[in-house]
Amino acid sequence: MFFSLMPAAYRTIALLFSAMMLLAATPAFAQEDMPADPEPVIETAPPGASDGEIAARIQDIFAQIESLQHVEASVASGVVTLSGETQTADAAARAEAIAARINGVVTVENQIQRDVSVTTRLTPAAGQAETFFRSAVRSLPLILLALAAFAAVAAFGWLLSVWRWLWRHITPNAFIAELAASTFRGLFFVLGAVAALSILDATALLGAFLGAAGVIGLAVGFAVRDTIENYIASIMLSLRQPFRPNDYVVIDNKEGRVIRLTSRATILMTLDGNHLRIPNATVFKAVILNYTRNPERRFDFELGVDADDDPIAAIETGIEAIKTLDFVLKDPPPIGFIKAVGDSNIVIFFAAWIDQRKADFAKSRSIALSAAKDALEDAGFALPEPIYRLRFDEKAPPLLQEKATAVASETKPSEKPEKRERIPAATAQDVAPDTHLEEKVAEERREEPQGDLLSTTAPVE
Repeated sequence: MFFSLMPAAYRTIALLFSAMMLLAATPAFAQEDMPADPEPVIETAPPGASDGEIAARIQDIFAQIESLQHVEASVASGVVTLSGETQTADAAARAEAIAARINGVVTVENQIQRDVSVTTRLTPAAGQAETFFRSAVRSLPLILLALAAFAAVAAFGWLLSVWRWLWRHITPNAFIAELAASTFRGLFFVLGAVAALSILDATALLGAFLGAAGVIGLAVGFAVRDTIENYIASIMLSLRQPFRPNDYVVIDNKEGRVIRLTSRATILMTLDGNHLRIPNATVFKAVILNYTRNPERRFDFELGVDADDDPIAAIETGIEAIKTLDFVLKDPPPIGFIKAVGDSNIVIFFAAWIDQRKADFAKSRSIALSAAKDALEDAGFALPEPIYRLRFDEKAPPLLQEKATAVASETKPSEKPEKRERIPAATAQDVAPDTHLEEKVAEERREEPQGDLLSTTAPVE
């Protein structure tokens, strides 16, 4: 029942772990049933022993070792010659080492051949397989107990990890809650494995497994470094909350309203109504400009008056015109100052504040600029165009001087078209904020409520 409720990935890992425990347990019991032959103690022949006595002693030793029972030894003048067959090269080398340890042996000639017959090879394999299955049957109750211990510990961790109320109570951040639940589930999975392998007395296998997993994890970590950086940035952004849904922000020159923050990217809706996805690693390191956090915002513009006009009077005229606009805040009041003195005009800087919740920024700036311009023109201030004066030196060719004089005498001031009746700036257009984009963002958030890491109640950094 528990395995059917677990996610597919955890079910697969659990089955693999069960197979690993089976393989780990049965060899251990097989070793208990068939202990390895102890290394025989060699009693060297007495000094001055004959070749026959040495050969007999070697044969007695080989007779006690199953893998060397088909090896024969002959001795002549202290030189031992080994012949016969063994199944492995290691057995032949072992026979040579044993013969060389006998007192009175001068050297050993190894002429042992390897037995490659099919019957000889299959018979031990069949015996080992039979022993393996017998050991597995005998150890089955202990394996079942280990699996039960693993399932109990893992099930407890899994049940706690899916208890959403607990994790939301511990941390109100949904992303951190999910991360903590997953970590808790993985921790209990490892604890279950340790408990099961401890019952089977195979904890060394777990150490080797975790060591290999650590090396693989390190390699994978380098391979997906950017993904891990993005994931960590998602955690930090969900904790910091640098913006909220529907905030109007600029992130590294990318402008739009915030739709949602996912585990991989921050999604904006541009002023054109398009979706813009920015990786969270970029957002975390970027300079973020949030226009929504402060409802009051200042607009500014510049106007130029004639160099012969009084700039102070022009400033007062422009400020009074801006003050008459209903959407302009009285506190702080509008300001104006001389920004630069050009060759043909004086540049005046104007600025005023509005409440973005009641007035649109672009519309307000446009109407204020028009109101200040009309006021200056009505008060007799000229808003000159750039003027370029040409001076010809007396050393210029006579023909060029004559042409310049003719052009100057023929040039007449251009007649300005008849002015149309002005529309008062205050009633030129409605300055109410455009909420269409905000409504589109709210609609998308309602359609896809899952996966958003932003919270309208969390504090904003």
